Amino acid sequence: MADVAADNAVVESERRARRAMLAEFWHYFSENRGALIGLAVICLLVLAALAAPLIAPHGPNDQFRDAILLPPAWTDAGRAAFPLGTDPVGRDILSRLVYGARFSLFIGVVVVVIALTGGILIGLVAGFFRGWVDTVIMRIMDVILAFPSLLLALVLVAVLGPGLLNAMIAIALVLQPHFVRLTRAAVMTEIGKDYVVSARVAGAGPIRLMLKTILPNCLAPLIVQATLSFSNAILDAAALGFLGMGAQPPTPEWGTMLAEAREFILRAWWVVTFPGLAILITVLAINLVGDGLRDALDPKLKRS
Repeated sequence: MADVAADNAVVESERRARRAMLAEFWHYFSENRGALIGLAVICLLVLAALAAPLIAPHGPNDQFRDAILLPPAWTDAGRAAFPLGTDPVGRDILSRLVYGARFSLFIGVVVVVIALTGGILIGLVAGFFRGWVDTVIMRIMDVILAFPSLLLALVLVAVLGPGLLNAMIAIALVLQPHFVRLTRAAVMTEIGKDYVVSARVAGAGPIRLMLKTILPNCLAPLIVQATLSFSNAILDAAALGFLGMGAQPPTPEWGTMLAEAREFILRAWWVVTFPGLAILITVLAINLVGDGLRDALDPKLKRS
């Protein structure tokens, strides 16, 4: 009975510690008003993406041949059925923006997951083993970073072939060196500390040391970098879509929408303004959340 009581006390103590950590995190995060606004915008985008069939007044590819290049509803020539107007083939812009949120958020999640997973594994190996392994890995990362990110992504997509999947793979490969360098630097900082030495003396193997002992203490900067890379992924995917190398028509992706409307910029301002605003607001919201995460997770920035 005494052992059971002791185990329960330990479990309860761990729960209280986790609750205290979450409360502290939220305290510092909520002090950044911009981060709260960005979080609210992201939550609205996620809800809109999930409920797109319920929110969108029309299908994303429904064409209304009697409503080509209609201006927004609040103008004289607008119609209430098309609140943000229509595009050159009569598709509702609002519906395509709502459905486009699905693609943009999906692109960001997939790219960050691929880049973060690969970057952490490679960075752990480089920082833990050092020597020639570290040298080879970091020189490869330096070569990748020597090229402009969008140009390199464009070359990779040209090799792999145009398409949304290939664009996500290319963007993930371009963003990966940032995670590798961050992880390597964090591992090199942590590997000489007492708790790592104690775990090594206790018989922990390299895999356990890397994944169980060192990695949890390296996550704070990686989380911030992942948030900022999320916005970079959306921007790069929109740029590739604009250049015709990302999502292909009639996919309602925001960059592709801009590409389809560029020849109508002077005649119909709304066909480029609203997709551009969607990209701007989304990227700005994600960056604001990233700033809040940095303030909450970096001990140097915490105010007493």
